[in-house]
This record gives sequence, structure tokens and C-alpha cells, in this order.
Amino acid sequence: MKCIAVVGTSGSGKTTVAKKIACIMGIPHVELDALYWRPEWVESPETEFKQAILDATRGDSWVTCGNYRFAREVLWSRVDTVVWLDLPFRTVFLRTLWRTIRRVVTHEELWGTNHEGLNALVGRDSMPWFVLRTYWRRKREYPEFFRKQEYKHIRVVHLRSDAEIDDWLASLGNELDLE
Repeated sequence: MKCIAVVGTSGSGKTTVAKKIACIMGIPHVELDALYWRPEWVESPETEFKQAILDATRGDSWVTCGNYRFAREVLWSRVDTVVWLDLPFRTVFLRTLWRTIRRVVTHEELWGTNHEGLNALVGRDSMPWFVLRTYWRRKREYPEFFRKQEYKHIRVVHLRSDAEIDDWLASLGNELDLE
């Protein structure tokens, strides 16, 4: 494994797992949200986002985290492994809810100068609502992607629980010890 994409719905632990993989393997971690979001929650234009991804993943090995379609178009032909975090709905929903509450209360800075406000917690554009809209779609889409001919080269690591994630990360460290 040299080039890895970590995917999964919001609240599945993509960033945490990608950071741990980067630490274990000693490779760069690229957070796609940090490349995508500009100040004041302005979205990067597609061509600029794709170029930022290419620039950030120019090296021989790296791990990314995120679900952007544009990123898949740029990265998946180059990754050798996709780690799909497919945790239960209750888990990701509650994590997203508590994470959003924490970010609103602490005014945590995200990706530049962005902060989540109350609109991230309630309403049609809120993070909990986003999880409701995307969770089951991602469960359908990822297996479809993995069956496509252009992605047959990808090793898929499908993790369905925190215990599976912990076990896989531990085995990753052991696997590297053997090399």
C-alpha cells in the first residue's frame, strides 16, 4: 500500500483513520475538505480543486480522506487501496451530531477561517440532515464503484465497526514491521 483513499459517510471517522494510517506508515495525510473549502464556506471551483488534489498527492505515497466526486475522478486511478468506513447509521449519526454540537459550542476553526454555526446543527443544510441524506446512498454507491472495470486494480478494505477499524490499523502496523 502506497496510495490510499479513506472514504465513508460523515461521522465515520475518515480523518481520524487517515491520520492514523499516515502516522503508522510515515506518509503524508491529505484532508480533502481542507483543499475544498475556502474562507466563509466558499466552495473551490472544480478545476482548482482537482489541481489542488494533484499537487497535494504528487509524491509516491499518501493517504487522503473524503468523498468528493471530483476527488474520485482524480485519485482513484492512482490509488492502490480504498479504505471504506461503513459503520452503522446510529454510530455515524450520533458522532456527527455530537461533533457538530462541540464545534458550534467551541467555535472550532475548520479549514482556514471557517466555523460551524447553528445552521450546521439544525435545518436542511445541517450536518445531521446531511448524514440522513447521504448514508444509504453511499452504502449503495461504493459497492457499485468497486465493481467498475476502471477500479478493479484497487484493494478495498471494507470496515464495518470501530473494532474492525482498530484491528485493521493494528495489523497495518504489524504488516509494516515484517517488511
